[in-house]
Amino acid sequence: MKDTARAVPDADPTELIEAQAARTPHATAVVFEGRRLTYAELNARANRLARVLVTRGAGPEGLVALTLPRSLELPVALLAVLKSGAGYVPLDPDYPADRVRYILDDARPALHLDAARLAQAEAEGTRLADDDLTDADRLAPLRPAHPAYTIYTSGSTGRPKGVLITRRNLLNFLSFMADRFPMTGRDRLLAVTTVAFDIAVVEMYLPLLAGAAVVIAPRETVVDPVRLGALATASGTTVLQATPSLWQALTAERPDAVRGLRMLVGGEALPPSLASTMTALGAEVTNLYGPTETTVWSTSLRIEDAAQLPGIGGPIRNTSLYVLDDRLRPSEEGELYLGGEGLARGYRNRPGLTAERFVADPFGPPGARMYRTGDLARRRADGGVDYLGRVDHQVKIRGFRIELGEIESVLAAHPEVAQAAVVAREDRPGSPMLAAYVVPAAHARATGGPGPAALRELAARTLPDYMVPAAFVTLDALPLTPNGKLDRKALPAPDFSSATTGRAPRTPHEELLAGLFADVLALPSAGIDDDFFHLGGHSLLATRLVGRIRSALGVELPVRAVFEAPTVAALAERLGDADTARPAVRPAVRPDRVPLSSAQLRLWFLDRLENGSAAYHLPYALRLRGGVDREALRAALCDVVARHESLRTVFPEEGGVPWQEVLPAGEVG
Repeated sequence: MKDTARAVPDADPTELIEAQAARTPHATAVVFEGRRLTYAELNARANRLARVLVTRGAGPEGLVALTLPRSLELPVALLAVLKSGAGYVPLDPDYPADRVRYILDDARPALHLDAARLAQAEAEGTRLADDDLTDADRLAPLRPAHPAYTIYTSGSTGRPKGVLITRRNLLNFLSFMADRFPMTGRDRLLAVTTVAFDIAVVEMYLPLLAGAAVVIAPRETVVDPVRLGALATASGTTVLQATPSLWQALTAERPDAVRGLRMLVGGEALPPSLASTMTALGAEVTNLYGPTETTVWSTSLRIEDAAQLPGIGGPIRNTSLYVLDDRLRPSEEGELYLGGEGLARGYRNRPGLTAERFVADPFGPPGARMYRTGDLARRRADGGVDYLGRVDHQVKIRGFRIELGEIESVLAAHPEVAQAAVVAREDRPGSPMLAAYVVPAAHARATGGPGPAALRELAARTLPDYMVPAAFVTLDALPLTPNGKLDRKALPAPDFSSATTGRAPRTPHEELLAGLFADVLALPSAGIDDDFFHLGGHSLLATRLVGRIRSALGVELPVRAVFEAPTVAALAERLGDADTARPAVRPAVRPDRVPLSSAQLRLWFLDRLENGSAAYHLPYALRLRGGVDREALRAALCDVVARHESLRTVFPEEGGVPWQEVLPAGEVG
């Protein structure tokens, strides 16, 4: 096993950010919609807010729940909670009320801050000192084992479970990331992830350790790849972390906007085709893997060739990685176990589940534990591992970890449902979705049981939108294997065509939109009253629909318009108020003789005037050690010349009039 042991800094994560604020007080720390906070302003506001939180009972071993929109105030609140000594419980503002109530009841935070309460607390804090807090200011001394945050993830029993990450966990992870992805004051990291997803830890804290800036993307921008690409360009983004689903949309819609970025990708399996696209565009592409229970990312692999996949690399700093069989013996292929400094304390208020998933590490020192990931892995000769899938029914959809059992429990609670099963399907390539199958209870069979609308409403009351199935199918019985288990492979593909109303378009715009609905959803047709999401649509397909509308009609609709007006008829009414889209870039037809540009004409004239002067030549001398593969070097140079026409453009002339001639790539070199 690879030795990853390194010393963990003797500091709290907040102290590292405070030290950076002292070094670069006037540098930009956070940017949101044109507003900025310097490091000094961020640190001072967080200090004042932290003092308010302490007076209200926040302190070490306690928790503070945060239900805050993406804003300039979000990193202030996160940092303030950590400075108070408490850990935070992030809640997405879009979570259903039932889910929020459950998490608050389970976490039992000392405080719950939403936007209004945060504004009130900040106003109260203006009268307090803005210097850094010490243990003398807190309710109790701060220790590395105290909670930093608790993330609630999907639970197989039907209840979300809170993963408790300590301050030492966080410090070890951030110190590795700071070394692996060094930044300077010139760097800008574009934050696109909800704080309820643990990878947001990278976006909110990593730049602040190095004097770089966090650029927070508004929610409506995150779901629109065209707007997100524009923000990346306008903000001078140099680093971006996203799931493969979002990278797929960005590289398809705005490839030039992400060209040259350092790209971090994780949260779900990276498709080889996407890896090839990203490596062609990015300055550096890193594939990252890790469950929430081991503090964000646990393995890292720099991708240079899609042939490296399905590799997820080797363990990060102070992380143990094992591939074991069902008797916990090392194996070439088996279940992946992780241990080390990233290991969470466990699940909040769930000692039984903690003992089941966090087990004794037979290869570590006495008392060491390791986490059963439930992922299948295969060892590689280079010391890394390949990711091969799951050993259970947990899935990932657009980066979110989902326990199918939680959705099944919600649906089975309906009084007219006898059985429920949920699977992840990919009937449309590149567009995975959740499909639910229900068997009506005996007393409801005559009426066919609850319809899709009722089941969708039931799910949406409790589950976040990414866990609400796209399809609901009623069956007389669930298919079983010979040994009596659910035969998931025998579940039929949903037939969305039966869900269409058939009402015909009334206007040319409705006719075009109906065709785009059907095309994006892979349906034979769509009626003007059909709900996009009831026909199997989801957020990723909504971005594709908006892109198709932009190309077909030349109008700029935000993605949120599809959520607010999800039918053809309703969306058609939005077209009149939509902005005109920027004209698409199209290839031009070259004339036989392309005239020189102004810059080219100037250089041509100076060359003739000075008879071949080398004034504009830039010589370089390189000292190389070791042998040089001349053919490899020649091939690399030829690739560059083939890609850039300007490197194979010459200026022939006739009668003193020059023009551009682009030589074929095969004739150069």
